[in-house]
Amino acid sequence: MKHPGCWKMLTVAMCVALLGCLQAQELRGHVSVILLGATGDLARKYLWRGLFQLYLDEAGKDYSFSFHGAALTSTKQGQAFIAKVLESLSCPEDVAPDRCSELKGQFQRLSAYRHLATREDYMALSKDIEAQVQRGGLREAGRIFYFSVPPFAYADIARNINSSCRPGPGAWLRVVLEKPFGHDHLSAQQLATELGGFFREEEMYRVDHYLGKQAVAQILPFRDQNRKALDGLWSRHHVERVEIIMKETVDAEGRTSFYEEYGVIRDVLQNHLTEVLTLVAMELPHNISSSESVLQHKLRAFRALRGLQKGSAVLGQYQAYSEQVRREQQKPDSFHSLTPTFAGVLVHMDNLRWEGVPFILMSGKALDERVGYARILFRNQAYCVQNDEHWVADQSRCLPRQIVFYIGHGELGSPAVLVSRNLFRPSLPPESWKELGARPGLRLFGRPLSDFYAYSPVREQDAYSVLISHIFHGRKDSFVTTENLLASWGFWTPLLDGLAHEVPRLYPGGAENGHLLDFEFGGARLCFSQQQPEQLVPGPGPAPMPSGFQVLKARYRESPLISAWPEELIAKLADDIEATAVRAVRRFGAFHLALSGGSSPVPLFQQLATRHYGFPWAHTHLWLVDERCVPLWDPESNFQHLQTHLLQHIRVPYYNIHPMPVHLRQRLCAEEDQGAQTYASEISALVANSSFDLVLLGMGADGHTASLFPQSPSGLDGEQLVVLTESPSRPFQRMSLSLPLINRARKVAVLVMGRVKREITVLVSRVGHEPKKWPISGVLPTSGQLVWYMDYEAFLG
Repeated sequence: MKHPGCWKMLTVAMCVALLGCLQAQELRGHVSVILLGATGDLARKYLWRGLFQLYLDEAGKDYSFSFHGAALTSTKQGQAFIAKVLESLSCPEDVAPDRCSELKGQFQRLSAYRHLATREDYMALSKDIEAQVQRGGLREAGRIFYFSVPPFAYADIARNINSSCRPGPGAWLRVVLEKPFGHDHLSAQQLATELGGFFREEEMYRVDHYLGKQAVAQILPFRDQNRKALDGLWSRHHVERVEIIMKETVDAEGRTSFYEEYGVIRDVLQNHLTEVLTLVAMELPHNISSSESVLQHKLRAFRALRGLQKGSAVLGQYQAYSEQVRREQQKPDSFHSLTPTFAGVLVHMDNLRWEGVPFILMSGKALDERVGYARILFRNQAYCVQNDEHWVADQSRCLPRQIVFYIGHGELGSPAVLVSRNLFRPSLPPESWKELGARPGLRLFGRPLSDFYAYSPVREQDAYSVLISHIFHGRKDSFVTTENLLASWGFWTPLLDGLAHEVPRLYPGGAENGHLLDFEFGGARLCFSQQQPEQLVPGPGPAPMPSGFQVLKARYRESPLISAWPEELIAKLADDIEATAVRAVRRFGAFHLALSGGSSPVPLFQQLATRHYGFPWAHTHLWLVDERCVPLWDPESNFQHLQTHLLQHIRVPYYNIHPMPVHLRQRLCAEEDQGAQTYASEISALVANSSFDLVLLGMGADGHTASLFPQSPSGLDGEQLVVLTESPSRPFQRMSLSLPLINRARKVAVLVMGRVKREITVLVSRVGHEPKKWPISGVLPTSGQLVWYMDYEAFLG
């Protein structure tokens, strides 16, 4: 009582200590982890190791643990399997041996196997967990159920968990699901609806293990920590292209039953590579620590993806694959699989940041190396006068400028983040990323490692260890939500449907592939760079139909022939026209294109209008090959077709559009009005040497082309550039470019489509140079190139 201040201080200290004890007691909780499919291959290779890493990271903190390995295997077999797996576990190098031995012993004692099949089994598991919590005087924090089982088993397991094994009030439930999450949009929707009947969205964690790869997990933090440097670079104005690649040297042997159902696009591109794409392309949230914000921004990126067509992809299959399927699945000798083991896909995004930037996604088995990366290649508008021997690595603007998130393997052999030294010195968290030391002689993407600021993880972690930690801590941004899953399938399913009957290109595998799988792209289309020798590739079954063949290379009337199904043919022709236009504008400053009338070019006009955003319309002059003598607004007018299907959808200067003057002085094609001479004079004035860069023709069932008809003397020879002709059908009067003018062109493309053209196609293939009988036979550019574009129905019947 002599020192009331001391008593007061002692009382406060005791209260604080008591409060601390109560808080510590409140923080303590028990977490049960139930690994379903605990005796499977994935569990053996990755999941038990990931759970052990979780225990190493969290032991002695605020939670106690129990680990239940569950499967349909008998108890004796299951216990023996798990004991063997647990004994093989090891600690990271930074854990002292004594500490490792102690923690490993604890983990083994906390892990047990149990047979889990019926509702009663799940009820018994729940009672055991509750009893364990009560014995320890703990509270239950939550339960993690990891589904390392095939998707067909999900529904029964989900029903049993929901009805018999949910934790009590105040404890959380987390259900972890492994891919595949469906086969297409419909099956993914059905699976999501089924699971949604048992679990809330926040309880489900769909694993894409690529999101746990250290280089992938660093994409958003890297963008966030380097905002200042990247804000001016991360857009269409500076990015030339983005490559997202996963190459494998192994083949599908032993897994052909899975691969026959899914193939490379479903196995890798729809999930792993698309997830990486969204991390690169999404708008960066203000707070990347907010899972909700990150997931919403990813969803917006999914919704900005432009729809894919068949022409957006190239497919391959290693040569031994069909034989492996026949052997493993007891298929007949006549069986040929159409399943792709290689795919390259060209993706675009329809938003202001990325409009026009190609995103290349590629993956394949039996390739020359094992490597994965996301590479952002920046445009380079600098020119250095001195040769590259004098370029300084960290200063020269002429060196390639790129940022690479190196996922692993390859020449480097480990995850890394690489930034060209002529971009900027990046900021990465020093506690988790270190600068790589010199590696003389090592070259990446054609440059020595010294050209990059290169960083690797301080401690390498496998993806599953990272993701299991995120599940424990409730970090949803590293997982695939239902909305994002369905958005991804909505994007990929139309392409998969369109490619279902495509014959993939065969490749030998490994280094022998050479340049066989190289591809190039233009507009919205992607195609192999190297043509295979002329061949017909059979589809599956003993008696192939025409649809089971793919003509890879051929000639017609001694000129190149390109043949495909109509949609692919039109896409290929549109790409070739765009490539010709770009070259002409680059070389001459303008592109002069003469277009034929009729119905065949209409799909081409639509393709050019809606899919070719890079076409140099501002420098293109559009001419007519022929015109019907009707007013330009008449529905039968070729110009009206051009206006409806192309001109109103593109930005081309009006003075670059040149309709034929068939309607002068309120008269149609009157010779005294000299419309043909007027058009010829306009061509001579604007088109150098009167040589069009490209003339597009069709072929009529009678062998006519343009408005040059059989037995018609006009326009087949002579000096006239433009002529008036007579048609055997209404409207009888026409205006047409002459055959000599057509043959001055640098390139002539003849488009032939439809079964009705089969007869004339066969006939014209056999005749010589007889333009009076078959005007199309007189088309042979004097110093240019002639290319035939035929669909399969016109070519094969």
